[in-house]
Amino acid sequence: MAGASYDVLFIGSGPGGYVGAIRAAQLGLKVGVIERTHIGGICPNWGCIPAKALLRSAEIFHYIEHAKDYGLVAEKFGVDISGVVKRSRGIAAQMSNGVGFLLKKNKVDVIWGQASLTAPGKVTVAAVAEPAPKGALPAGDYTAKNVVIATGARPRALPGIEPDKKLIWTYFEALAPASVPKSLLIMGSGAIGVEFATFYKTMGSDVTIVELLPQILPVEDAEIAEHARKRFEKQGIKILTGAKVSKVVKGADSVTATIETAHGKVETLTAERLISAVGVVGNIENLGLETLGVKTDRGCVVVDGLCRTNVPGVWAIGDVAGPPMLAHKAEHEGVIAAEAIAGKHAHAMDKLMIPGCTYCMPQIASVGLTEKKAKEAGFEIKVGRFPFIGNGKAVALGEPDGLVKTIFDAKTGRLLGAHLVGAEVTELIQGFVLAMNLETTEEELINAVFPHPTVSETMHESVLSAYGRAIHV
Repeated sequence: MAGASYDVLFIGSGPGGYVGAIRAAQLGLKVGVIERTHIGGICPNWGCIPAKALLRSAEIFHYIEHAKDYGLVAEKFGVDISGVVKRSRGIAAQMSNGVGFLLKKNKVDVIWGQASLTAPGKVTVAAVAEPAPKGALPAGDYTAKNVVIATGARPRALPGIEPDKKLIWTYFEALAPASVPKSLLIMGSGAIGVEFATFYKTMGSDVTIVELLPQILPVEDAEIAEHARKRFEKQGIKILTGAKVSKVVKGADSVTATIETAHGKVETLTAERLISAVGVVGNIENLGLETLGVKTDRGCVVVDGLCRTNVPGVWAIGDVAGPPMLAHKAEHEGVIAAEAIAGKHAHAMDKLMIPGCTYCMPQIASVGLTEKKAKEAGFEIKVGRFPFIGNGKAVALGEPDGLVKTIFDAKTGRLLGAHLVGAEVTELIQGFVLAMNLETTEEELINAVFPHPTVSETMHESVLSAYGRAIHV
């Protein structure tokens, strides 16, 4: 009921908020979650999950198009974009409902509205137009011993190129198109940009990516990014790096972009739609952070390893607490904050152990240091590489283009980083994540038995390669 008091209130029900709330409830705390739009936040509603549903449709369409490569015949097939979107939105609704069920199961109160911190331990919730789910508590004043900011992030907008939902899209509009644009310009080549490039190219769009930096997928290892670039270009995606969109002129049903290229040239490109995928910014506004003196920096709340802000009793997790802005990082921070609040021995987040996954074709996954970062850190390194073409399962799957790269400390055998590009590598990366968490050395990885035939054998061979022992290449 309005005016209730809690051990902890989470502002935001995204991956960080709902996971943290459930963990806090498991630990015996009285917990509430404040939400204003969608139970589950961006990830299940307008991010990770519906995007993967779209990409799955694109993947199946890709394989139907290449049925002949597998000795099969497929005729009279095509794209029903309304059906593709309907499936994606249905999955999003299923996931959101699932989060609501989990909160109810764990006796976590859902409070509906816009939250702001008005005094230490006091949260005022204002009514919003979005209809509240059944059983949600109304707007009003609530108190809590601890408040966790879990408000996530929103798409960054560039001056003069602000999204208008018609011609200039963010991921919101790109996830639910009424039709497939014949041509598409994408600003930014991070995970969001290249995933939409894969989807729309497969669906039939003429796609161009413009990236400000000299490398696409800027956070990835340069060798892996270059491998991915070649695959994208082979698919027909045009890529301009070291270039920026300096101006956009809107037409009736198209945009014309002025692009300044790496070599100082200026060119124009007209496309039916433009997707702005130039990053996100934390949702820190209208929360009353200034009232309590909560420290922020470049659009994010400043926290320590246990997600504590500079103000006692105020915590922050997920995208609003800074990079890497990933759902699984938010979930993990939710658990850390909940356990710290409950007085348990919480462990601090080690950001080097957080894997990154991109679900384009080919997929990309990584954890730890890139080769460049390892050298800059002063490590003497051993680097292993193994191509998918040397793996029987990958060849049998019709997926021979891929690479696994591993980086070791030459002095200790410690695994410093792993970087993969190819089919289903987002499922493989966790093996290296576990190895790094367990402080596994090259000897233990070499002596491990990997099942045959599996794509995971590429991981083993990459480790062997780093020590001059690769068998199948």
